[in-house]
Amino acid sequence: MGPIVFLLLLGIIGWLGKNTSLMVAAGFLLLMKLLMLDTKIFPYLEGKGINLGVTIITIAVLVPIASGAIGFKELGEAIKSPYAWIALISGVAVALIAKNGLTLLQHDPHITTALVLGTILAVALFKGVAVGPLIGAGIAYICMKLFDFMN
Repeated sequence: MGPIVFLLLLGIIGWLGKNTSLMVAAGFLLLMKLLMLDTKIFPYLEGKGINLGVTIITIAVLVPIASGAIGFKELGEAIKSPYAWIALISGVAVALIAKNGLTLLQHDPHITTALVLGTILAVALFKGVAVGPLIGAGIAYICMKLFDFMN
């Protein structure tokens, strides 16, 4: 009964914090638990969920390329900008950081628990977003602000 109460609480926190992602995630997991599909779906999501989520985010990021809104011309123009170089370096840095972070999550359950709790708190209380690639954009934004400050 503990996980059901916890998921309900997370759903309520999502509702109070107006965080649709948290509400949908908690609601989906609660539904799977109540329909007793958790023993089949949860192991898959635990093993492949992060990769599935990254794939969906990658698809969303590539849509402007697929739609023709971004092409080689725009890429060529973008690399002339110092912000583009900051974004490029940030993307590389976050990918390397995430690689090591994923290994840590898989091998240290104590750290995983703290990270999950921190993510839930950030999503619920601070309108954070529980996705990795957006971290790169956040780092790029901070670097851009530092660049502006120094100039």
